[in-house]
Amino acid sequence: MSFDEYCLEQYPSNDVFFYLWRNRPSVIVGANQNVYTEVNLGYLEANDIRLARRVTGGGAVYHDLQNLNYTLIGREVSPEPIVQALRSLGVPAELTGRNDIFVEGRKVSGYARRLWRDRQIIHGTLMYDVDLDTLARALDVPGSKLAVKGIASVRSRVANLKDCLPQFASLDALQAALQEILAAGDAELPFDDARRAAVQRLSDAKFSTWDWIYGQSREADLVRRARFACGTVEAHVSLDRGVLTALRFAGDFQGALPAEGLAARLTGLRYDRNALQETLSGACVGRYFDGLSTQELLDLLF
Repeated sequence: MSFDEYCLEQYPSNDVFFYLWRNRPSVIVGANQNVYTEVNLGYLEANDIRLARRVTGGGAVYHDLQNLNYTLIGREVSPEPIVQALRSLGVPAELTGRNDIFVEGRKVSGYARRLWRDRQIIHGTLMYDVDLDTLARALDVPGSKLAVKGIASVRSRVANLKDCLPQFASLDALQAALQEILAAGDAELPFDDARRAAVQRLSDAKFSTWDWIYGQSREADLVRRARFACGTVEAHVSLDRGVLTALRFAGDFQGALPAEGLAARLTGLRYDRNALQETLSGACVGRYFDGLSTQELLDLLF
């Protein structure tokens, strides 16, 4: 994400340029999305899946190493070259009006666009042999969505390109072919160590921070519900910019102390498991919910 923003805003080229790239399992949310209602954060944490936020709009996407991403930057850019490249390889790809590329009625690519001064960026996915089960789980949010401010992802039937491209033995081979088609004989542009260091600084200062990834999430109200030995506990959670603005517990649970007291201690904190655990560790959770452990309450909230 840092590399994309650097190339859009700082790379000195008057011509359209592109690059193809891959990364380890990750979920990338759009600039205006609420991570708490778009992403199964518990599943990501349990499966070492990275969460990131991009500077373009649109919905949440899942990447793994069997997904190929493309970026095009210039004064006038379009995903049409990607579509034409796929067609030249025998894939009946077509653009839709929803910033997607479809093949025979199923989505194989989602893309997003951003304008910066007189330049534009388009970047998107090309699913070759993505783990679709992991994709579904990562983007399947548990709990109820009551009210959300932000952009919700549009779910479509998705498919991999591998079955459409039997002439390629691997994604490496497909990537090499697309690189050759899209470059059309043009030379590679240089990217030296000084520019790499600038990208890393941008990552450290912006794209890797909690404030960018979580703190951009706008208002949302959620309900989490689970059955414990003390009874059913519902947590009604209100969030804004990644902070717990209100918390209310309800249900048929038993407890020696009123749960409102515990909710008040958590209100105003970051909606972050580690931040809440630090406060809950000294709160004697079992006195508010008979026999409930701190970890069980955290599992409910997250």
